[in-house]
Amino acid sequence: MALLDWIIMLGTLLTIVLYGVIKTRNIKSMKSYLMGEKDLPWYTIGLSVMATQASAITFLSAPGQAYEEGMGFAQFYFGMPIAMVLLCIFVLPIYYRLNVYTAYEYLEGRFDLKTRTLTAVLFLMQRGFAAGLTIFAPAIILTNILNWDLRLTIIFIGALVIIYTVAGGTKAVSVTQKQQMIIILSGMFIAAVILVMQFPVDVSLEDAIAVAGKMEKLEVVNLEFDWNNKYNLWSGLIGGVFLFLSYFGTDQSQVQRYLSGKSLTQSRMGLLFNGIIKVPMQFLILFVGILVFIFFQFEKPPIHFNSVNIDKVKESSLTANTYDSLNTEYSLLFDNRKEEIYSFINARNNEDEVKMNASVQSLKELTQKDKKIRDEFRVLVNKVDETAETKDGDYVFVTFVTEYFPVGLVGLLLAVIFSAAMSSTSSELNALATTTVIDIYKRSLNKNQPDKHYLTAAKLFTIMWGVIAIIFAMVASLFDNLIEAVNIIGSLFYGTILGVFVVAFFFKKIKGNAVFIAAIISELIILYIYFNEEIAYLWLNLIGCILVMIIANLISVILPKDKNTISSNS
Repeated sequence: MALLDWIIMLGTLLTIVLYGVIKTRNIKSMKSYLMGEKDLPWYTIGLSVMATQASAITFLSAPGQAYEEGMGFAQFYFGMPIAMVLLCIFVLPIYYRLNVYTAYEYLEGRFDLKTRTLTAVLFLMQRGFAAGLTIFAPAIILTNILNWDLRLTIIFIGALVIIYTVAGGTKAVSVTQKQQMIIILSGMFIAAVILVMQFPVDVSLEDAIAVAGKMEKLEVVNLEFDWNNKYNLWSGLIGGVFLFLSYFGTDQSQVQRYLSGKSLTQSRMGLLFNGIIKVPMQFLILFVGILVFIFFQFEKPPIHFNSVNIDKVKESSLTANTYDSLNTEYSLLFDNRKEEIYSFINARNNEDEVKMNASVQSLKELTQKDKKIRDEFRVLVNKVDETAETKDGDYVFVTFVTEYFPVGLVGLLLAVIFSAAMSSTSSELNALATTTVIDIYKRSLNKNQPDKHYLTAAKLFTIMWGVIAIIFAMVASLFDNLIEAVNIIGSLFYGTILGVFVVAFFFKKIKGNAVFIAAIISELIILYIYFNEEIAYLWLNLIGCILVMIIANLISVILPKDKNTISSNS
């Protein structure tokens, strides 16, 4: 990487950190530290909410997902606008009326202390691990690209986040996220423009999109209902709604963002802004992946996008000769496919349907051969190193950036990836610290201390969770696809947590013991289903929520005299 790229990348990151520290240097109370000054306008809230969700995993994995599987992942977000409207109508007014620090405070007043503590602990478990994953994901990929040591990269990302999150609390998170989100969106737009500019001069964007369509990369909506299909219209609209209701309505990393708004109206506008903008933003990110796919139909891609694995295979006496043979076959296949693509474009321009159909059929056959060769290479990788991760989809976009971007813009795009990692991780650390202080430490372990004591505790817990996230990141292993991994982790817990809140909002006769027992039973069932049944993970959010409601109602019949509601003292 050129010196200019290093200057731009490191300069951007350090500027964000210093900006966050300077803008929030005068915060002196626990409330200001955990809640901010409640002065954020709707657009800052909206960008902060988007940045919290849009981790580096989004910008590394989503283009790779589109490259391999097409635009179908967009259906994952179809339920978001519906969820935002429901939250604005039913949930935000309750939080604002009660003036809570965390979402879980409400549950003590509605049910009891043990239910509040249980949901807080479920949140801490899943979000603590997810925080480690949001550091690990960019670190392992950037390590391979920049030739950095993995542990040092993890510590570098984690340390930057800890510095400004500890210094300024929730306001530091929100004000830096606005800058980070601007950098992220600008970077992705620039990437799309550069990709189109690098297409061959005799291939128009219209031609390129037609090629992608015929190669089955542009199918956005799948109307087929299938429990095992991860992404179709029904899993997105139904399972997705429940996932986003739980994530934005009960996950403290999101709740804390919009509780910092100037007013209920500003927070509502911020959430609706997120619901409206997020879907087209995700389309842009996925479409960048499609553009990368098109680019590599005319420019030979590597046989495998993780260069570290290629080096292992090339340098091993067990696989070097086989690799040479396989790579030669791969190069010949690429030339044949490229020739067939030009044949399709010419037939299309001449409106020759017969030749078009023949080219499409040939391209499908060549694509299958391409997949077979890439699979054979993965076998070689495991022959050299049985522990090596052979899935390379998360390396697709960053490979294009580092190999084909102009000098200067490489640094900007790497800053985008680091910024995304920092934005989501800072929100998570801030929320983890807030929940630990308010729902566990101040409520149950160390009551009636002065405000300064809890302010110090909040900063120390932020550091603690930052260190835990770094440790998680160091021992994590790469999933097949990182963006799926984060959503799977959330789906294991979100349904149960959402079920508790739904019962709290709409089943007024159900008390604490019933919902507490229902939550534990439901969570155990969800874990059993995930590890033993073949059901797409998005449905776990719906199943978990419904289980809590049904079991809580049944238990409330068995225990009709449950009167254990305790008012919140926090």
